Amino acid sequence: MTTAAPPSSARRPELLRSLIPKFACLAVALGVTYVFFIQYCDLIFSCGCQALWAGASSSCNIHAPAPPHCPWCLHHGSYGWWSLSGICAAQAGIALWPGAFGLARGISVFLAFPVLGGVFGVAAGLVTGYWG
Repeated sequence: MTTAAPPSSARRPELLRSLIPKFACLAVALGVTYVFFIQYCDLIFSCGCQALWAGASSSCNIHAPAPPHCPWCLHHGSYGWWSLSGICAAQAGIALWPGAFGLARGISVFLAFPVLGGVFGVAAGLVTGYWG
């Protein structure tokens, strides 16, 4: 005798319980990434960018008449927005990947910001010749 699978409505609470920690972690990680991205810009490029509440890019070297100009602020911030989008997409992919959500995955969601931000930052700096 075989047992039938529970109806789909019985599986909904289980699915919801598995998604809540994933979305909660993702929401916090995205918030941290967005708030501190501009300060990470200054950490990588020493460009003068500040916290969002302290003037943001008002002191960035993008406003200086002579180069070097911050790669993430260059071209109306397009490199910065592409980098931020890539980081956020990776965070979403890690957080929402099927399977159990544990501490290691939660940490990985947050580590995607400094790791990928560094990779994208170095790539943007090399492409634009910022350090050369």
